[in-house]
Amino acid sequence: GRLALEQLRRGAAPRACETAARKLNIGVDIIQHGVEGLVYLLTESSKLMISEVDFQDSIHVLGFSDELNKSLLQLYLDNRKEIRSILGELAPRLPSYHSLEWRLDVQLASRSLRQQIKPAVTMKLHLNQNEDQTAQVLQTDPATLLHLIQQLEQALGEMKMNHCRRIVRNMK
Repeated sequence: GRLALEQLRRGAAPRACETAARKLNIGVDIIQHGVEGLVYLLTESSKLMISEVDFQDSIHVLGFSDELNKSLLQLYLDNRKEIRSILGELAPRLPSYHSLEWRLDVQLASRSLRQQIKPAVTMKLHLNQNEDQTAQVLQTDPATLLHLIQQLEQALGEMKMNHCRRIVRNMK
């Protein structure tokens, strides 16, 4: 348990696994796989904020002794908030929306073509990322913009389905 928590805090520690393997007189691979399995169990349980009863049910099927199950439960309960904070720090910081400026440009004629209508939508998307503000300039024709709007509306409609709601609820 201690090795799994250290791996979450500081990353892989092969020397600690070698030391533990020597003390327990077993192979290093067995220790590493055990630590990786325990890290996975703790991170997934912490991500989903599994209750005490659900955690016990999850580890009961693994066939461990009652004493080991109680130790794992105590390890989880004592460290789940710290694990969630570590996972939050590791999550990528994605840019967030700040504002949008747009302009519709229409070219009515050119020197070679007197009767030409060529519309273009220019957008300036302002984003916040790590306390910095950036801007992206995008330009498209109205047909592509309409297609993009339809695709986004379809995606929003799919998010209202029960299956997607369940997935999103478990991601939090």
